[in-house]
Amino acid sequence: MEVSLSNKPNYFIEKVRNMLGRNGTEEIKWGIIGCGDVTEVKSGPAFNKVLNSSLVAVMRRDGAKAKDYALRHNVPKWYDDAEQLIDDPEVNAIYIATPPLQHEEYAIRAMAAGKPVYVEKPMTLNAASAIRMKEAAEKYNVKLTVAHYRRAQPMFLKVKSLLDEKAIGVVKLVQLQMLQPQNSDLIAGSETNWRLNPAISGGGLFHDLAPHQLDLMIYFFGELNKSMGISLNQGSPYEVDDMVTGHILFHNGVVFNGSWCFSAAEQTDVCEIIGTEGKISFPMFGHKLTLSKGKDEEEFMFDPLQHVQQPMIQEVVKYFLGKTSNPCSAEQAIMSMQVMDSFTK
Repeated sequence: MEVSLSNKPNYFIEKVRNMLGRNGTEEIKWGIIGCGDVTEVKSGPAFNKVLNSSLVAVMRRDGAKAKDYALRHNVPKWYDDAEQLIDDPEVNAIYIATPPLQHEEYAIRAMAAGKPVYVEKPMTLNAASAIRMKEAAEKYNVKLTVAHYRRAQPMFLKVKSLLDEKAIGVVKLVQLQMLQPQNSDLIAGSETNWRLNPAISGGGLFHDLAPHQLDLMIYFFGELNKSMGISLNQGSPYEVDDMVTGHILFHNGVVFNGSWCFSAAEQTDVCEIIGTEGKISFPMFGHKLTLSKGKDEEEFMFDPLQHVQQPMIQEVVKYFLGKTSNPCSAEQAIMSMQVMDSFTK
């Protein structure tokens, strides 16, 4: 079902506008598949706030909720069927924000229709599924970007610049620890506990939070030689592992050690990058970066972002318009999926 909040122009006029955008300039006109809680603040409003971008349609299987979202966010059209949104001639790019179980299906359907895709993290359920998505992008010659949006946020760009300028010398070791109680407030709200259903999420809260962390390691240190890990259920009432440990050896010799526990009494969120001349410390879900060299410490504070995906969405828009390189390619995201698989198998 579709409702338009304005009169629909005919197909030819829509197609011309689709190509030219407002005032004769190119514009990405987005359709969202899965306009649930994660899109309310983190991503959805940003599509209308970045240059050469607008949100023109949303889809949710519950039509009443899709309509409500469209009305509250001033989106012209809403659907309760993904195929109708994909086939909308005004929509020229698709953002997939469903649970991971549907990522592969919707991404391939959108790319088969010739529309570039921006898909939420984790890219999909596992590496095999991610590879099929990459192959579809190549088959249809359509752009595909994964929403590892921390790559574009100021704090993590600062970490990257400090590493590039060798502010802590040669990096030797990364130590990451993520401890959360079962009712962690880091988890995005949702009407159901789908994140705790491995058939839908891929593997519990580890698969929801670790993609942010592991992708940043790949962004910072590049390709890896090998990875391995242990995962088990130490007390979660759900059919998911709540304890994961993992190790990565990167091509450049950096060693990564990570621990995730989602049944701990206290919250811990820290990543330490240790080099021959100092250490960089930061949380994945905070705003303070510390550079330590001997007895000297320098702190960098970063303002919280109103829409955490906005910097990444701006880069995706530029990429889809052919103005920059892919901010997170399928190949890069597949590496993080392979790491997660190696930790949890």
